[in-house]
Amino acid sequence: MIRSLAMIAVSVFALASCETMSAEVSDAPMINDEPDVLRAWVDARAGTGDPVHWVSDGGIYAYPSGEKLFGMIGFDSSTVIWPDDPNEKVIHLTRKTFAYTDPETGDVITGYNGQKVEPIAYPYQMIEYRYENGRIYGDVTQGVGDRVQKIISEDGIAARQIGDTWAFTAAVFLDFPLPNGAQYEAWENYDFFINPEGSVEEPHQMSWQRYGALPAWAGGEQAIYHLLSHRVETQDEFPSELLSWAQENKPEWLTPPMSLDEIKAIQAGDSATGFGG
Repeated sequence: MIRSLAMIAVSVFALASCETMSAEVSDAPMINDEPDVLRAWVDARAGTGDPVHWVSDGGIYAYPSGEKLFGMIGFDSSTVIWPDDPNEKVIHLTRKTFAYTDPETGDVITGYNGQKVEPIAYPYQMIEYRYENGRIYGDVTQGVGDRVQKIISEDGIAARQIGDTWAFTAAVFLDFPLPNGAQYEAWENYDFFINPEGSVEEPHQMSWQRYGALPAWAGGEQAIYHLLSHRVETQDEFPSELLSWAQENKPEWLTPPMSLDEIKAIQAGDSATGFGG
């Protein structure tokens, strides 16, 4: 939704989120005998203290032929700030980065048809959550310098229970003007599945789909994107290839922003943050 949220970004694509009955489904706080969905979602998405990471792997396919054009790997690193005042919004701080890979070898590509290929990289996203009328809304702030923008959530996120698993769906319909005068149009969908702790090896799971244009370096044609993601608690749980790439190319992304002061420094382009320029 650019209007509704933001987790993963593949253009990036607008980010992501959804509510969930966290891995501790039976222990979720209760309000009027109903699960505290906001608390459950935030605990699952951003953790309860130490940073958590969502690692992703998937592909990009030509439409309508279905030919695999590229692979994609990436991750986000997240933490959360709970307010002292329960009437204030919960703040989710995250960084995310994604790289395009060769469809056959899986190697990260840095060039294509003579053009440079850069990873998708958000130095930060700050998501302010609120719970209204049975839905979670997340207002997203991102950008640096004069490009800082706040995207107000309008559509919210739907929650459904499938047995003892919670499914949270964020459908994103993107339609907005670009600085060059073109119109950006795409559809994205995030499905988070949160399973009871101990029921499966990876209780926090996410599937993301996108229909939209390829980057200009790849030709700009319409394509289908698909990523599968799951949460890990430490860098040691990263797939080895992804961790090696991140340590060499995007080491700052292995930890989330840890304070609002750090966000302000990045927004100002403070070179001490490592994200100046």
